Amino acid sequence: MASWQNFVLSYFLKKKLRSQPVTDDEALIVRLTRRALGKSTLQLPTPKNAQIIPFDEENLRGEWVFWKNQTPSRTLLYLHGGGYFACSPQTHRSITLALAKSLNVRILALDYRLAPEHRFPAALDDAFAAYQYLLKSGVLPQNLLVAGDSAGGGLTLALLLKIRDEQQLLPKAAVCFSPWTDLTATGSSLQTNDATDAMFGHDGIRFGSKIYPGPHNNPTNPYISPLYGDFTGLPPLLIFASQHEVLRDDAVRVAEKARRQGVEVDLQVWDKLPHVWPIFVGILPEARQAINYVAQKLNQPNL
Repeated sequence: MASWQNFVLSYFLKKKLRSQPVTDDEALIVRLTRRALGKSTLQLPTPKNAQIIPFDEENLRGEWVFWKNQTPSRTLLYLHGGGYFACSPQTHRSITLALAKSLNVRILALDYRLAPEHRFPAALDDAFAAYQYLLKSGVLPQNLLVAGDSAGGGLTLALLLKIRDEQQLLPKAAVCFSPWTDLTATGSSLQTNDATDAMFGHDGIRFGSKIYPGPHNNPTNPYISPLYGDFTGLPPLLIFASQHEVLRDDAVRVAEKARRQGVEVDLQVWDKLPHVWPIFVGILPEARQAINYVAQKLNQPNL
């Protein structure tokens, strides 16, 4: 049974996000989304023993996130969501702080370039450059994880495809929270869950999906929509989705395809929760349960 906090949060999200006007005006979509998501009203104050240090190296920006009382032996590259055109590492500190603590890792939360000012392949180029930076700085692939949510979850999968295609060493594992993997907007849950998703509707996804690719890129390119890629050889994947979100099938179809192609996949589809619910770790007990599950899986010595 869903918690009372989830019912309250879902009501708030519907009022804040689902009330946005539906439009195919790209500039208006970007402006309204950045206004709604740019400064999260649900962020909690940063704990005193948490460390956040700006990162600015080799034309890349972001922030390091870790805890002062821990000695991390692993590194996690985190790619935030926001449709490829909104949000930042700052809006996602709740989840990066929680992952840093539960996994005992230091996190590089990447502030990749956003569309429409920087369309595909800017976000992927930045993610790949950040991954290369970590390897060059001495991080061993077996001590390296990648994670992301929504668009950042799709970007995580696209990054894995590019790392493999470039014949570089892959990370130990990857985590995708409600990944957006199909920018052609063909998943059946876009229609069937239109009324139950607290954050987004079918039309919003369909209009927003045009912004990152722009008019000159085919959205079936696997580096844009990983659903259309070949997952052979990728590391273990832990994928979360809500049974009642419109992007559910983006996660389910990727998981099914990756399994058929020999990838170890743990697909977690949880009931009656909003899109990327683990980001609300300071509010939802279900978010804390999800973070604990990630830690349980990724802290196994034989991973």
